[in-house]
Amino acid sequence: MDYGMIRVMSRPIERLALDSVQKGELEHIVRSHTSTLRSVQRARIILEKAKGLSLKTTAEHVGVRPRIVSKWCTRFKQYGLSGLQDASGRGRRPVLSEKVKEKVIVEAVRPPANQTRWSVRTMARHAGVSVGTVHKLWQANDIRPHLTKTFKLSHDTHFEEKFWDVIGLYLNPPNKALVLCCDEKSQCQALERTQPGLPLGVGHIRTKTHDYIRHGTITLFAALSYLDGKIIRCTAKRHTHRQWLDFLKRIDRETPKDLTLHLIADNYATHKHPKVKTWLGRHPRFHMHFTPTGSSWMNLVERFFRDLTEECIREGSFESVKELVKAIENYLTERNLSPKRYVWKKQGAEILAKIHKARAVLAERTG
Repeated sequence: MDYGMIRVMSRPIERLALDSVQKGELEHIVRSHTSTLRSVQRARIILEKAKGLSLKTTAEHVGVRPRIVSKWCTRFKQYGLSGLQDASGRGRRPVLSEKVKEKVIVEAVRPPANQTRWSVRTMARHAGVSVGTVHKLWQANDIRPHLTKTFKLSHDTHFEEKFWDVIGLYLNPPNKALVLCCDEKSQCQALERTQPGLPLGVGHIRTKTHDYIRHGTITLFAALSYLDGKIIRCTAKRHTHRQWLDFLKRIDRETPKDLTLHLIADNYATHKHPKVKTWLGRHPRFHMHFTPTGSSWMNLVERFFRDLTEECIREGSFESVKELVKAIENYLTERNLSPKRYVWKKQGAEILAKIHKARAVLAERTG
């Protein structure tokens, strides 16, 4: 037999069959900017093989080995498009043990020796994990050692009586009367920065020097009208009962004579000085309402003082006390042209419930 005459027959190339829906979905995966590299690679394998190319040629076009082409073609034949997805249970196994997780979470509320709290970096070194791992575990369990909330519980024996007296004025103001939240902001410092800073601009933040020159202090007396948010004010070098009396007289002059005045104030000694009481006795339209001891948060003028500090005083640089007074006066004059009213919305019973709960928790932890 002449073996040279025998024709060597090659194995026929198997062609993948795609319907229009499958082809459209695969082409969409290839074009999409959000598709993963794996998904694009597998979609291209099926599209190239559907053109009738061999395993080797398809592998060269896609940039993979022939066995990878064979694997995904087989999966596609068996399961269709769903076969191109990774099987469940695949991927990297978690390497963080439950013991380590518990250590990061539980010990977060126990400060390390000679320190007040953990940071993500100190805990990461302590637990032998990455900073990112600590951050994720704390975030998932709502643990925030870097934050602190301040509180103060009043020990006033007449707390509830005074509490309802003040809250009642906010929630149910009397007719033909003005409710005025009064207090003094003492020790307003005229600080001059030693060097001029750069202003705020695009691409860089505002700058200021850390050191300053002290030019003295003043006291601002303010009465916030609960009705419309306007401020009656005056400034003084001191804050004794004499200055407080002068301020009460100013309130008397600047308010309508036919209105009763309900003044909310704290328990500062100057507010209860014998001479102040004598003057109040001669002016019966004035009614004093004192907040409980240690409860200045009930006086809405404190909210105004915060705005004044943030918007006028803190970032300023003043060459003299006179310049500071002028800045405050300009700020208050403009504010009174379009006053901002602070409205008390919280119900008294809800506030008291939280206070009682806080006292119970504190007693349990300290008892």
